Amino acid sequence: MIWKKLSRDEIKERVFSALDTNRNYDSDYILGIPGTYLDTEQFYRDAEFLENAPFLKTFINNPNHIGCHTLAVDEGEDLFRGTQRIEVELIRLISEDIMKAEPKSIDGYIAPGGTEANIQAMWIYRNYFRAEFKADLSEIAVLFSDDSHYSFYKGANLLNIKALSIPVTEKTREIDGQALKTHLAKAKKEGIKYIIAIANLSTTMFGSVDSIDLIANALEEENLQYKLHLDGAFGGFIYPFTNGESKMNFSNPRVNSITMDAHKMLMAPYGTGVFLIRKGWMHYAATEEASYVQGLDYTMVGSRSGAQAVSIWMILMIHGPQGWTKMMRTLIAETDKLCAALDELGVNYYRNPHLNIVSMQADQVPLGIPQRYRLVSDNFNDEPRWWKIVVMQHTVGKVVDRFISDMRSVLEKA
Repeated sequence: MIWKKLSRDEIKERVFSALDTNRNYDSDYILGIPGTYLDTEQFYRDAEFLENAPFLKTFINNPNHIGCHTLAVDEGEDLFRGTQRIEVELIRLISEDIMKAEPKSIDGYIAPGGTEANIQAMWIYRNYFRAEFKADLSEIAVLFSDDSHYSFYKGANLLNIKALSIPVTEKTREIDGQALKTHLAKAKKEGIKYIIAIANLSTTMFGSVDSIDLIANALEEENLQYKLHLDGAFGGFIYPFTNGESKMNFSNPRVNSITMDAHKMLMAPYGTGVFLIRKGWMHYAATEEASYVQGLDYTMVGSRSGAQAVSIWMILMIHGPQGWTKMMRTLIAETDKLCAALDELGVNYYRNPHLNIVSMQADQVPLGIPQRYRLVSDNFNDEPRWWKIVVMQHTVGKVVDRFISDMRSVLEKA
């Protein structure tokens, strides 16, 4: 197991050692790189507090983690080996200790967010179908549920492939099995032969979780070539800790790649998406024209901040696996409390028991409540049908209790 709880001093020592291993813009002779440390008029490199702030120190030193450093030992630009090694360790920690992969079986990188990580997967699989099957773009589709994130529409548009959205049942938010079969049969008649399949590990609006087997079995019955990507942008850092029976991970041979997003449940800065894929696939996204980059580039983003990888590593290490599990289960207990109150008030809602999202039917939520608590609608452009609550660390206790009290007060007067 890679993941172990570290003290603040141990974390600081590890990060500062990595920075010492990196080449330094203000102490090394570096002439050919189109980058430098952060502007000294705005960012103070000699501030005393930086000696106790490893993330900020990394941020100011500005290491560039362009490329994919899990592909080979010390792959990529050699100026930033120290922090790159932290990223490689981080990818192993997440893929093996959280997402149940075999040791050293996963490639990946820290992306600007879940949207890019999802599109990275689509890009790789589109290129795979074209390279290995000589597929025409018109023969490739990305398949996902109606409740899926909009990044799949965005990716389909960018990659010039078909977006195939499948209806879900209203009450369970599960993919409608019959609709799935109907849509696949129709797509096949229209010339679709290759499918990039998406299974949600928590949809954004409902926290619903797709059945991998339902999707994969339907594709296999139609004899369609497919690769399956798991979108765990929201659920990836909570569901594995609250559902011990989960197979939404790399222990499931049908899962080939996974997106996670540290700026949600992990409380990391924005710009901390995670892309994970089984080894042997990243080369489908290699940009051979990036010959001036050591190790080439395999990512959509290109240059990216090494400080973001350090931030995720620091958060996981300060909590350790037991501490993080306890925190996630505390959120589930708070969500259970909220749902018990809604049951008592007769408010209808959808909620997966292993997740901290509660979506209430809009017509049962009193006027003024959504605005007071900044609830999220399923459709801000039209009359909402659902209002969403996400129970997070800052809402535990006071905020949730106040919401329940206000709901009870208004509904009991009605």
